[in-house]
Amino acid sequence: MSDGQLFLVFGGKVSDPRTTNFIDTKQLDTVGIFPSYEQAKNAWKGASQSKVDDAMTKYVVVCLDKLLYPEDE
Repeated sequence: MSDGQLFLVFGGKVSDPRTTNFIDTKQLDTVGIFPSYEQAKNAWKGASQSKVDDAMTKYVVVCLDKLLYPEDE
């Protein structure tokens, strides 16, 4: 079990902006790993706003605890 949550923020080009089907996983932009959702959300917002004119670039926030500790679900 985790003592605290971790959140990953990353993004890249997607095949359809309504999905998270990233075109080239080798070209993903890793923004960072954050200890709170609020910090991750702020990082996501900044990264997303920096690419606002590129509809085919999408950033996401992923809760790493759900991947690291699936039995806690």
